[in-house]
Amino acid sequence: MISDVLASAKEKMTQSIEVAKDDFQTVSAGRANPALFQRLNVDYYGSPTPLVQLASFQQPEARTLIITPFDKSALKEIERAIVAAPHLGVTPNNDGTIVRITMPELTEERRKDYVKIVKDKAEQARVAVRNVRRQAMTDLEKLKGEVGDDEIARAEKDLEAATKQAVDGIDEALKKKEAELLEV
Repeated sequence: MISDVLASAKEKMTQSIEVAKDDFQTVSAGRANPALFQRLNVDYYGSPTPLVQLASFQQPEARTLIITPFDKSALKEIERAIVAAPHLGVTPNNDGTIVRITMPELTEERRKDYVKIVKDKAEQARVAVRNVRRQAMTDLEKLKGEVGDDEIARAEKDLEAATKQAVDGIDEALKKKEAELLEV
């Protein structure tokens, strides 16, 4: 029973780290990257649809991205969604068949804004890990009558170690992304 609680908590913490890393990829570092558009929703026939389901992406140059919609009638909506996305800061060029995006050079001020965004995403991931720990601690408390106190204390130590490891993993990913953003 204790091992089930610990295994579940560790799995959820690992998922939190992966989600944080995916979130970090959605922040621009001055290079065009299809991952920037991973979470971008387009109003397609009245329903929000992920852009990755509506178009293909090509990257002919480091700072240029070409978005080719599968349905040409969605071109205007795709363009509107890209302009409305606050984390991109780009202006798309629509030539009637494709949308061309040139990523601007990042200014020092913009880089610092992106670092703030990434730090906020890292904090959200840390909070998610702590919530998993809190839930696992509650589950361990419920087992107190069935299992010995020594086993529960050992499990709590293991849980604390797993929590620290997960938070350290998030912090490591944050440092890498921060270095990437501040690199000129």
